[in-house]
Amino acid sequence: MASVRFRTLLLVSAALRVILILYGEWQDTHMEVRYTDIDYMVFSDAASLMAAGKSPFARSTYRYSPLLAFLLIPNSFLHRSWGKFLFSAAGRVLQAAFWYGLVVHFRIYPIIYALPILVILDPHVFRSGQKPSLQFWDPRQESPQNRSVTRLAQLLCPWFLLKSALTRERIVFSFISAAVFFLFTGLFYHLYGWEFLYEALLYHLTRTDPRHNFSIYFYHIYLQYNRKLSILEKLVSFLPQLIVQVVLVLSFAQDLPFCCLVQTVAFVAFNKVMTAQYFVWFFCLLPLVLAWSKMKLKWKGLSCMTLWVAGQLHWLMWGYLLEFKGRNVFLQLWMASILFLAANTYVLVSLIRDHRFSPVFTCLEKTSKGGKKLQ
Repeated sequence: MASVRFRTLLLVSAALRVILILYGEWQDTHMEVRYTDIDYMVFSDAASLMAAGKSPFARSTYRYSPLLAFLLIPNSFLHRSWGKFLFSAAGRVLQAAFWYGLVVHFRIYPIIYALPILVILDPHVFRSGQKPSLQFWDPRQESPQNRSVTRLAQLLCPWFLLKSALTRERIVFSFISAAVFFLFTGLFYHLYGWEFLYEALLYHLTRTDPRHNFSIYFYHIYLQYNRKLSILEKLVSFLPQLIVQVVLVLSFAQDLPFCCLVQTVAFVAFNKVMTAQYFVWFFCLLPLVLAWSKMKLKWKGLSCMTLWVAGQLHWLMWGYLLEFKGRNVFLQLWMASILFLAANTYVLVSLIRDHRFSPVFTCLEKTSKGGKKLQ
């Protein structure tokens, strides 16, 4: 594969982003199906309210941090696409902890990365006064053996948990990130009260969407919308997601970029609510791991892309008939959701089977015995 300079990659990406934004403006103006997601309109409306000195939560369905509305205030007096350009432009343990706490406050779903981050802060890699050493990443090399079974056995040992879990780096990271999260949360609770706390955070923990979405759970939620879901129903929908997340973390945490990718794919696929904007969450992680995949575009790669796109287009066909034509196709839409889940599962399994396991850091013992650290 020909090498591309990072600066060139950024310039090409920025140009492509501008072209897509301009095309989106044209489609929003001339076509029945809008290019811009409805959530962006919600962001813009909330920013207009904040600019007028009002609460952004006066806009119904705004369920995000007030920071987001604040950043989009120029939408009101510069151009409605300001936020689109802003979103496209968007080290150490202490720095990482600060930004992680802020990101989780800003958008709650990155909380799923907390466990692999804490796992990778291994005492054999991170030690006080010693700089962690990056593993020499070479996609042409065979990857080291995945020790997920050994790690699982260690984590099930109470003595191992007591001895190694509470390291200085893990405690510092947890404390700093939690402090940043609660600092911003407390600030906006002081400004906007319970409305902020519920709409921006608590709502996402109990969210049920009776309208059609890609999730296989939408149809049951739609049929039972007039009554509250039982504890058993909530547990049945949450347990598969939780089990898959734990297994993925225990298996791939040392290969952090790949772990985050498969975590996100699984989290979106098994979530109670799944919309098209959620796909961006794992699309942005794909470039970080493709170089370590043995999957070829021909056959396996093509089959993954074809099944995933076909499953989505099949769902969108029924969604269009329901949303724009008013036809009663809820059952067909639910069947399409099941097929789309199968497509997502196939892609997830294929990514795992064809990935070369590549730990981010190398153990300090190994670098000291070798006489030199890999940079």
